[in-house]
Amino acid sequence: MNRHERLSTLLDLVGQRERVDVDEMAAELDVSAATVRRDLDQLAEQQLLSRTRGGAVASNVAYDLPLRHKSARHAPEKQRISAAAARLVRPGMVVGLNGGTTTTEVARAIATRTDLPERGESPSLTVVTNALNIANELVVRPHIKIVVTGGVARQHSFELAGPLGTRVLDEITLDLLFLGVDAIDPTLGAYAHHEGEASINQLMASRAAHVAVVADSSKLGHRAFARICRSSGVHTLITNEGATDELVSAFRGEGTQVQVV
Repeated sequence: MNRHERLSTLLDLVGQRERVDVDEMAAELDVSAATVRRDLDQLAEQQLLSRTRGGAVASNVAYDLPLRHKSARHAPEKQRISAAAARLVRPGMVVGLNGGTTTTEVARAIATRTDLPERGESPSLTVVTNALNIANELVVRPHIKIVVTGGVARQHSFELAGPLGTRVLDEITLDLLFLGVDAIDPTLGAYAHHEGEASINQLMASRAAHVAVVADSSKLGHRAFARICRSSGVHTLITNEGATDELVSAFRGEGTQVQVV
């Protein structure tokens, strides 16, 4: 486990347990107690947890990990999901992407497709996103036109949210939306932890002809604080082999196409 993965794991464990002990974490992660102390000190400096004598406790942000710490979680699964998602894109499409680690991987997979070259002076693809990091990565691609929704940036997810973003989305339509979620349930629908993100993502979904949720299996069968859309609003779910047969059948029973990669 590298340092990046270790920091992410520590944050996960603090969020789950609310309190952790240095010696217990050292044993679980198979590292020295000094290493755990240094890691906890760094996370405390970023105000992601609070240090205590001999350990740490959860802060109010421990349950919504910053994007840079989430990126190492389920990385191989997300890469397979993103490759499958990118294959749904056709030249000339208007594609929407909300924020998140999986949608960031989808953006990278789309950007590196060799069959989406420049068509003269016109871009071969238009991408609409409310994620600053995705816009930053794709803006250097001459064959992709980038439209950013506007709004107020959230530090954890790099997503723009709030009413300022609705004006752009009210004026456009999307052929395909890749929707990253914090949880998705076959009967209840797709969810986000933050209500502001859920609201802008809901609007993006309403403007799309086809909504494809990209989510690793750890997010299936769960719900979070704010609903993005009902199950009927999700046309395709792309997930990994960790999804149980029961859950896959439940999604298909609701009319959702499921790709397991």
